[in-house]
Amino acid sequence: MTRDVPRAAQRPDPAKWQEAVARYAWADADEWALTFTFSVIAGKTEDEVIRAFGGDPGASRLMTWDEAADEQAHHLYEDHPLLGVVTAGRHVIALEPGYHGCVPEIARRASADGGEFFSVHADVNARYEVTHALNGRVDGAFDPFVLEDAAWMDPKPDVPVWAEGIEFHMETVCAESLALMEHTMGASIDPAWLTTPLRTVLLTPVSELFGRSDAAWLP
Repeated sequence: MTRDVPRAAQRPDPAKWQEAVARYAWADADEWALTFTFSVIAGKTEDEVIRAFGGDPGASRLMTWDEAADEQAHHLYEDHPLLGVVTAGRHVIALEPGYHGCVPEIARRASADGGEFFSVHADVNARYEVTHALNGRVDGAFDPFVLEDAAWMDPKPDVPVWAEGIEFHMETVCAESLALMEHTMGASIDPAWLTTPLRTVLLTPVSELFGRSDAAWLP
């Protein structure tokens, strides 16, 4: 899946790319987090992003990342997904110790009507996902973890045009995914947001948002 005119068609400058990957090294640290999804959205307000993710903008509270993760953990046997949002320039950044941002239907909703969306997901089961959507259409979603061995795979995995030429490595896959997000969207993820109380909302579980339909998971 590719779009006709990729926003980041030009490959990153090698020196700047390595600098960005080094800057995001914290994302691959084992002690940091087991599961996360970071999303960057352009062309939308915080309220619009919250609604697209399945939350109520009128029911927000201030929470740090650890507070949200701990609250989710205390609801071990029920879905209790939390989403933190912050505005940075023309972008809304969505941070969650969960996975709503890697659901294609949420990418479509968050990018509808002229918006743009990019998410990076990682979880405790070594599942990774990079997703991009433009104007309500997902134009690329793939697992960067498998691309390290792409040269030996037959058939070779599909890579969207905006990720062509990017190399991913097992030990730095999260940092490289976030560097690709920054290159594509022109917005960075500030680790200080993880210790800052952010506007946070409880999300409707994905199973309730989309029911039994598989369509929400199809790019």
